[in-house]
Amino acid sequence: MKRITTYVLLPAILLGITAGVASATNVHFKNSPPVRGTDNGITLTVCGALTGLGYGDVTITVTATAKPTTICSNKGSNPAPGQNPADATVSGTQAFPANQIKNGNLSFCCTTQPPAQPTWDQAGCANSNWTGQITDMNFTSFTISVVQGGKLVLKQGF
Repeated sequence: MKRITTYVLLPAILLGITAGVASATNVHFKNSPPVRGTDNGITLTVCGALTGLGYGDVTITVTATAKPTTICSNKGSNPAPGQNPADATVSGTQAFPANQIKNGNLSFCCTTQPPAQPTWDQAGCANSNWTGQITDMNFTSFTISVVQGGKLVLKQGF
């Protein structure tokens, strides 16, 4: 009787362990449209839902490109429009512990960091007596990267 129990229990235990560390094989966006981006002025928040994930921590990174709008201010705090520097790239990362994944599904939101403020000449200000400031970002595109178990399992641009 003891041998029969061992032969039955050992494969069942191994199966349970392997199922617990299953890896992501077909990660994709769950809904259509797959994601929603919200322009917050100088940051972008992207929300969506993933399916096909395995069990393990997930890190989602959003990298966005935008055309910034700048204002130049002199020492008297009088604002003037800047020359609007070249496209800016910003990113944000959000980590999700494995226990937030339910049956291979995960809903997420990830917000980019604000851009670094330009120097007076990058902003197109008249001279070094002026200070440049980005006041708005017109987002033109973004990419979502999903990492699980140290491996890139999905990367898609929008």
